[in-house]
Amino acid sequence: MNPDSEYTPEFLHGVELFNNCEFFEAHDVWEELWAEYRGPSREYYQGLIQTAVALHHFCNGNIRGARKLYHSSRKYLDPYRPRHIGIDLDKLFGEMEACFREIIESEEEFPKIEIVADLIPDIELDPPPPAADN
Repeated sequence: MNPDSEYTPEFLHGVELFNNCEFFEAHDVWEELWAEYRGPSREYYQGLIQTAVALHHFCNGNIRGARKLYHSSRKYLDPYRPRHIGIDLDKLFGEMEACFREIIESEEEFPKIEIVADLIPDIELDPPPPAADN
């Protein structure tokens, strides 16, 4: 399977974990994929990993870490916009920006900011993955 044009099982598993707000676990799965991958989407996977870690940090109150990973994830993903391997990156960027707005706008070094659950992004793949065989 070509990871640049089709969804690998690891990629799909990471998306499922991400959408279940299991961000550290999504990071782990995508990191395994990234570690073995050597194609043109390598930095895309790194950006997804950092997106998951940014949300993990935010959920755990590590605002400095969340801020840092938010910005670095965008740098890795930006060259793949507007869409790459089924993810509408412009939509993801917009949802991440809304979720992280208070962090982005804060000038405090150690702000006390809590994540708003309703603003946590989901990843909707287009095209949707094939249905699993039951």
